[in-house]
Amino acid sequence: METKAYARNVRISPRKVRLLLDNIRGKGLKEAQAICQFSRVRAGVPVGKLLKSAAANAVNNHDMEEDKLFVKACYADEGTTLKRWMPRAKGSASQILKRSSHITVVLSDEKK
Repeated sequence: METKAYARNVRISPRKVRLLLDNIRGKGLKEAQAICQFSRVRAGVPVGKLLKSAAANAVNNHDMEEDKLFVKACYADEGTTLKRWMPRAKGSASQILKRSSHITVVLSDEKK
């Protein structure tokens, strides 16, 4: 059995979130939470909250045991992009893209 949790429009670039997600994929729940907590990457806070939410979904909705959970899959897709302009020399402007992420975490209790 598996359970999912989503975080939408997190204001961190998907490329930066994927660096952390690559480290926690396949790890046990407690180990993944520790990696997020002590990570120096800014994405550690929202991913840690998402792991906690997915664990709560597993325990409350699917009657799984929290000690047996592991991160089966996790990925970050591109969310909405805010487009902003920065003034440059000689009256011109350059575009600034403020990217966001849709983060998904899948927890499972069956190792395969």
